[in-house]
Formats: sequence, C-alpha cells, structure tokens
Amino acid sequence: MTNALIASRDAFSATHREERIVVNDRSWGVLRVGDSGPALVLMPGTLGRADIFWNQIEALQNRVRILALTYPETGGVADWSADICVLMDKYGIDTATVLGSSLGGYVAQYMAGTHAIRIDNLVAANTLHSVAILSDIAPYNTNMEAAPIDALRRGFNDGLAIWAAEAPHVRDLIELLTLEVNGRIPEAELRTRLNALKHGPELAPAGLEKSNIYTVESSDDHLAPPPVRDAVRARLDPVRSFTFERGSHFPYVTHPAEYTEMLETILDLKPKKEATE
Repeated sequence: MTNALIASRDAFSATHREERIVVNDRSWGVLRVGDSGPALVLMPGTLGRADIFWNQIEALQNRVRILALTYPETGGVADWSADICVLMDKYGIDTATVLGSSLGGYVAQYMAGTHAIRIDNLVAANTLHSVAILSDIAPYNTNMEAAPIDALRRGFNDGLAIWAAEAPHVRDLIELLTLEVNGRIPEAELRTRLNALKHGPELAPAGLEKSNIYTVESSDDHLAPPPVRDAVRARLDPVRSFTFERGSHFPYVTHPAEYTEMLETILDLKPKKEATE
C-alpha cells in the first residue's frame, strides 16, 4: 500500500531541491521559496529536513518569502543562530517570523534571546525550555560521539516501533520518519543534531514583546509531556498558545491545513473583514 505522506513529500522534493549554502564553513540545506509577502524561517526538529514542512511551503509559497532550513554537519545552537542571520542577509531578509519545531524551537528561542532584532514573531513549537532536562534521557545520557551510528539509529527505530503500536493512526508519519532516521539524514548531521541539544546553551529571556511570541503544542505529544509544555509557556508567556488535538510531535504533518491556518494568523495573511455600517 502506498504511503500517501511519503508520496506527497517526495513529489514536492522532486521540484524543490535543497540549495547548499556555506556559512562560516558550515554547509546548510536551504529551500528558498516565494518572492513576496512577509518572511518566514522554518527550522525542523531532529528528524526532519527542510522539506518536512512541504505542506506549509506549498500552501504559502505565493504569499510568503520562505527560508526552510536543513542543519549542517557541524556546529551547535549558538553557531546556527548566528548562521541563520547570515542566511537571512544573503536572501535580503531583514526580519522574519521564525518558527522552529522541537530542536528548531530551541534554536528559535536562542535566537530570540541573542538576535531579537531580526525576529518579527517567535513561534516555539513542540519544543523544550531547557536542555538540562535531557541529562537522564537516552540517547543524550550516552557518549554520542563514540556510539556506533547503528546503535543510535536502532534507538530511534525502537522508539518509533513502540509509537506505531500505540498510535496506529500516525503509521504513515512513522514510516516517513523511519526513512529520515535510516539515512535520509546522514550520520554526521544526525550526530550533530543530537549533540546540539546535549551541549546546548541555556536560554536567555526572549527580547520580544509578548504580542510577538507564540507557542505550539499537541495534546498527545509524547516527546514533550505536559510538564515540559507548561514550562515552555511559563518561560515565554506567549500572546497565544496553539494546541493541536492528536497532533503528535509533528502537527505540521498530521494537521497540515490547520498548521497552515495558524501561520496565516500569525503572519496576518487572512483577509480583513469589511466594516459593516
């Protein structure tokens, strides 16, 4: 049986190929889409490339200038935050709404504390508030530099298999993520993503007004349980927190239309209602 998500993502990727851009000796994957409208930077989590946001890119590409990013093989949260500002300069983007999911949400929060002047809106999605909570969680509690890549991938695969048994309604998503784990994200990139969080800096307060801060969460996100979601909201005090029912850790894939509608709201793209007399 055909996996509709993989087929849709692959069709998108066939016509939207990553451009490789070197910044500070780090090779980023970039999808630059759209020539007009507000700017939007999209950063995936550990198990995604730039094209993991394919549904939102397709829906917004004629109204928004989009930079969707794939992390390089080296560097970490602080390095990447500075690199993203350079990438924005390269593409003529002074300021942007910055949405990061999971790992990307941590990078986005770090940017808001160090490069707030470049951010119109912060969207911290399905993410965490501190890397300190990872110290006792596999694989972050292991020596990931020394661990065989097969062991790291097996850990992800085992976790995905358990999730598939518990939540058969997201089986297509899990198959898509399995491809990411097993080679679509190369070894060096995968190790670097894990180490970026393990050795990530603690976050400074966001240098933005409350009216420009949003959080995103899912009621069934097993990777960001309720105490973590509560802590993210408490730290950021967002003007609005969007919650997806049964959205999993990847609501941009499981609820693509609703996620796009959320972005339309944040980017102020919805038609204004005419005043009635």
